[in-house]
Amino acid sequence: MTAVLLNGKELAAKKREQLKKDVEQLKEKNVIPGLAVILVGEDPASQSYVKAKHKACEQAGIYSELIKKQESISEEELLSEIERLNHDPAIDGILVQLPLPAHISEQAVIEKIAPNKDVDGFHPINIGKMMTGEETFLPCTPYGVVEMLKEAEVELSGKHVVVVGRSNIVGKPVGQLLLNENATVTYCHSRTKNLREMTNLADILIVAIGKPKFISAEDVKPGAVVVDVGINRVDGKLCGDVDFEGVKDQASYITPVPGGVGPMTITMLLENTVQSARKRV
Repeated sequence: MTAVLLNGKELAAKKREQLKKDVEQLKEKNVIPGLAVILVGEDPASQSYVKAKHKACEQAGIYSELIKKQESISEEELLSEIERLNHDPAIDGILVQLPLPAHISEQAVIEKIAPNKDVDGFHPINIGKMMTGEETFLPCTPYGVVEMLKEAEVELSGKHVVVVGRSNIVGKPVGQLLLNENATVTYCHSRTKNLREMTNLADILIVAIGKPKFISAEDVKPGAVVVDVGINRVDGKLCGDVDFEGVKDQASYITPVPGGVGPMTITMLLENTVQSARKRV
């Protein structure tokens, strides 16, 4: 068998069409959803992400404000810029592109963003609400993963999900969201003993560790659903954390890299921004 492709590109396009309509409806009520993105320094990967976010906003009809700051900006200056945006009525969502220079505390920056404008879903208040299953802004990549699984009508309730990776941005929250969907969740990471044994128990395997082609066919139970969140550049080409060619004949569903989870991340960011604007109405 060859796995069915979980095509994030197609689903993202479909969702963005709907978002466009939602934005039109808000504009009829004189509300224009607004997203502010702060970019500190000249990191090329960050610049390309920010560009993609700006373009996606434009296409959906969302007002997008890009604020560029020198790498030498002090933490205090950055926090006061966020404070200004917290009080700006034209802005529904604030995003500070990570990573930040070493002299700035990411945690301080995340906590400075008003929870009702935290469209990245990283503020401790929003993380707490996610943990308890309350309505809140969900972290964009995990949110996108769950949406893809639901769109493909993958049964989540009662399934064994194994998450490889425990970052605050992907690993931890994606496990929590699937727990909220009544899955049984196991987290694995660099200290896990018998990793292959664990991954072979997964009905749904989610990999987010940043190691190219780390997961091979031997790590995957026949018929498992495999979601590859990794994005790595090897010899100028993009690849995931899963050896796609090796695993695609072992899995029932698989996400490609590129074109899998990536397009969904920005789409869910737009979704959160529009949701924030709705609350303003």
